[in-house]
Amino acid sequence: MISDERLAKVRAELDEYEHPLFEFAARPYGDDAVEIIIDFRNKSLGLHTYYYQMHPRDLDHPQFTWTFQRQLYDCVHDYIIEMFTKNPQKIK
Repeated sequence: MISDERLAKVRAELDEYEHPLFEFAARPYGDDAVEIIIDFRNKSLGLHTYYYQMHPRDLDHPQFTWTFQRQLYDCVHDYIIEMFTKNPQKIK
């Protein structure tokens, strides 16, 4: 099972982030990873929740803070892109 220390580390890092559109959370994932949860605050829009996993190599990286921030920002970007309901690349 994932160490409580790793999960606490991720949750402490998430506490450093606040956004008016998104809520952030973390939970254990499998035996040794942490799943990050990004959810849209306005539930009435019916948008999906975005999930991604951080694995031990990332959780134990000496530059964890920067690795975490890069992954979080990349995933928020991906989540926003997934929210498009129409774009020229969608198949009709």
